[in-house]
Amino acid sequence: DAAAYLDRYFRLLSELTYMHQFIDLAFLVGDSQDDTLKVLQDEVQRLQAPSGLVRFHSVTIIQKDFGDDLHQNVEERHSLKAQGTRRKGIGRARNYLLYTALKPEHRWVYWRDVDIVEHPTTVIEDLMKHNRDIIVPNGKEIEGRYDYNSWQESWRGRRLRSRLGKDTILAEGYKEYRTHRSSLNWMAYDNKKKRAKHLHDEVPLDGIGGVNILVKADVHRAGINFPCYAFENQADTEGFAAMAKRAGYGVYGLPNYVVWHVDTQEKEGNLKGKKEGKEKGG
Repeated sequence: DAAAYLDRYFRLLSELTYMHQFIDLAFLVGDSQDDTLKVLQDEVQRLQAPSGLVRFHSVTIIQKDFGDDLHQNVEERHSLKAQGTRRKGIGRARNYLLYTALKPEHRWVYWRDVDIVEHPTTVIEDLMKHNRDIIVPNGKEIEGRYDYNSWQESWRGRRLRSRLGKDTILAEGYKEYRTHRSSLNWMAYDNKKKRAKHLHDEVPLDGIGGVNILVKADVHRAGINFPCYAFENQADTEGFAAMAKRAGYGVYGLPNYVVWHVDTQEKEGNLKGKKEGKEKGG
């Protein structure tokens, strides 16, 4: 259900400075209970009007219901119990969109959440110039929280995974799974610790979130997708990063380059009450 976010979403799209005639847009609408499809069609018609100055090369809208019940309230949606099913379902939807929309001429695939609030208009060029297989900015929420899913593995995380069943999906940010992984957000510039001084400083990552991802299209063509099952005890975007690294691709993050995301009202899980960066991964 994304109808409430689409007006802002299309405003941000129209402001992108990367040449619109080189961008093919693709949207997947599935298992929706609001008027997302109608609002999306209206926004696309307005965006692609013949007289428009910001038209894109093409726009594709794909409808596919997966039968996933993802319409919980905020507390249910972000509960630990829901994470395995929810992340497998999102991974399945991403893959359907990917393999339906990817064209032979595409060199890059740019994934973005529908509920982004703000980002630099040059975000595509900024990420592309790093020329990495996979790269993400730092996803933060407007209320001060942040995306837990972009991280570097720790020895505690590796030990925990070695003790879990192979079908268990590990969810970051919950006290039941104390991984002590280093969040991308913790690596942002800190005056006292003198970390990451520049906007485009890179750090290698082992897991990534889905707020904004830039991927070389050949990575996807090689079969690296978003697992809708447990891959190294991760799924969706975190499983994607794990699969890419297993195949030898590089996964990187930009701790100081921020893309702002709407507040999910998500509880802080196992990070509650801790100072950012207090417990570092090994």
